[in-house]
Amino acid sequence: MALQEGTKAPAFTLQNVDGKEISLSDFSGKKVVLYFYPKDNTSGCSKEACSFRDFYKEILKTGAVVIGVSKDSIASHEKFRDKYGLPFYLVSDKDHHVAEDYGVWGEKKMYGKVSVGMKRTTFVISEEGVILRVFEKIKTETHGQEVLDYLRGI
Repeated sequence: MALQEGTKAPAFTLQNVDGKEISLSDFSGKKVVLYFYPKDNTSGCSKEACSFRDFYKEILKTGAVVIGVSKDSIASHEKFRDKYGLPFYLVSDKDHHVAEDYGVWGEKKMYGKVSVGMKRTTFVISEEGVILRVFEKIKTETHGQEVLDYLRGI
């Protein structure tokens, strides 16, 4: 089960597409939209990433940054970023430790088939590192707008 609203967001340090390590603490004083997704270049994940891309400038105006997390490699993230022109951070959680810390790695069911993997979940984290909102039922095509609407309302 994903972490709940009002709890402290677990610290993390992961490598981004540019080969640099980024940490949650790097964004102290900013809101963080931390979104976990299953796999680069798949239909739903591409739609979700493009939705964040399309609303990214507006999300930045709310004082938030966007970080996408999957277990894909840096090379995969780089191709994904370049293919869709993604302006936000993509980080690799190849051992899924951060996903486990956030409660979004585990058994999931799709089309009646059970598998283990990343559960599509988005966390909005406050400037102080507290989880403000958890999105678990996500419509990939409109999720960027949904997150932007939430950020504008707080």
